[in-house]
Amino acid sequence: MDIIIKKKHPIIRYKTYIIGGCAVLGLLIYVLVASSGPSRLRYEAEKLQIAEVQHGKFLEYLDVEGTVLPIITVKLNALENGSVTRIVANNGEMLKLGDTIMVLHNPELMRTIEDERDNLEKQRITYKQKEIEMQQKSSELHRRSIETAYTLRKVTKKYELDKSENNMGILSKAQLELSEDEYLYSSKNTQILIEELRHDSLMNVIQSDLMDNDMRRQEKSFERIRERLDGLIVRAPIAGQLSFISVIQGERVSAGNNLGELKVIDRFKISTKISEYYIDRITPGLPATVIYQGQRFPLKITKVNPEIKDRQFDVDLVFTGDLPESIRIGKNYRIQVELGQPEDALTLDKGNFFQSTGGRWIFRLNETGDKAVKADITIGRQNPQQYEVLEGLRAGDRVIISGYDSFGEAQEIVLKR
Repeated sequence: MDIIIKKKHPIIRYKTYIIGGCAVLGLLIYVLVASSGPSRLRYEAEKLQIAEVQHGKFLEYLDVEGTVLPIITVKLNALENGSVTRIVANNGEMLKLGDTIMVLHNPELMRTIEDERDNLEKQRITYKQKEIEMQQKSSELHRRSIETAYTLRKVTKKYELDKSENNMGILSKAQLELSEDEYLYSSKNTQILIEELRHDSLMNVIQSDLMDNDMRRQEKSFERIRERLDGLIVRAPIAGQLSFISVIQGERVSAGNNLGELKVIDRFKISTKISEYYIDRITPGLPATVIYQGQRFPLKITKVNPEIKDRQFDVDLVFTGDLPESIRIGKNYRIQVELGQPEDALTLDKGNFFQSTGGRWIFRLNETGDKAVKADITIGRQNPQQYEVLEGLRAGDRVIISGYDSFGEAQEIVLKR
């Protein structure tokens, strides 16, 4: 007998396909829902650096490295040509002002000085000769004036006597006229001689002044030449340490050649380089600080070199108070150069997030601290330790400040404890 087989319901017959299709449909719906919402990333909280936004004092400053240098460095240059005959001071020696460092020798200069001395002596002899000649001329004029005055007195007496005799009729008129002519001649001759004597006295005074001026110029010329001998002795222009000598004994040097270097080592400055970005804000007088072994040592900027090289410019600073212990030339210190006064602001510790976001957004934690979402922010000024937060955050907010490179395109970070 045949057995009648009942047909299965279509649902039962195709249940495997139906179940598979539902699963695929569910998965598709899940993917669509997930893609339509924010992307999430689960991340271990221990691997993240989290900081809290705080309200406090913000100080804008630069953190740079500076090198200790002597406050004054003096180059030793040769004032005269010559050869080094003797080196007196040694490298590293402490010198006082005026101490002899080395001695040079210049035979040509010695000959020039001898020639100038001879010229000076010749000038003195010539001066004496002219002086004697003027005295002799003056003496001769004086002698002639005395003789002329004596003759005038004699002629005057004779003329007066002749006038009396003429009045008495003893002397003729012709003889009186002859006597009068002699008297007039003697009077005019005497006046001329007196005037000549006066002019001679004035000329002697003028000529003596000219000769004195010539003599003084010659003496000054000789003194200047002789003073060049001092240029053959190289002395310390300041008190300090002789850093080095760049010549050896017997070496020939020319005027202006560098012979060595002298440093003042009881006072120091710090030289540093700062980015050209700050050149308009760095001025002499700005305060700065060196922090060394937990102590703060104040500085101030004394010199700003406006010349830019390799996108940096040079700045010199000096200590305004105590110096760090064991300070040495060539030692490096970290310097904080203040760009203003401390101001109230929202501050956030620096972190690597800035490299990924440019300071435009940040991951902010929720109140429970198990999730962080993106938040738009505005960063203002910054210093080596902090950012100034202008918008987007409040005091007490906690944010992720470590790098975001491993977050990909995630919009939310779920923190795993």
